[in-house]
Amino acid sequence: MKILKLLKNKYFIVIVILVVWLTYFDKNDVFTQYDLVQKCNKLKAEKEYYISEIEQNKKEIDELKNNSKSLETFAREKYLMKRDNEDVFVFTTK
Repeated sequence: MKILKLLKNKYFIVIVILVVWLTYFDKNDVFTQYDLVQKCNKLKAEKEYYISEIEQNKKEIDELKNNSKSLETFAREKYLMKRDNEDVFVFTTK
């Protein structure tokens, strides 16, 4: 009997309809908000990764500017540069 009275109450019906509408049909529904929070967390993690990469690259650049030995190593490894009396052989694995 109490349930029947509750179902006839217009305020209860309006609140239930409002909750259902906000949960499933609104443009800012629960599922959309969850997806947005997940994307935000992913972007924050990417931001931290790129900040650490920038710091690492700054250290490498500083090292290359101040140390000629590391500059020569960098040029040999990355750009396959060689001295005049050397031959360079590149091996690739498949």
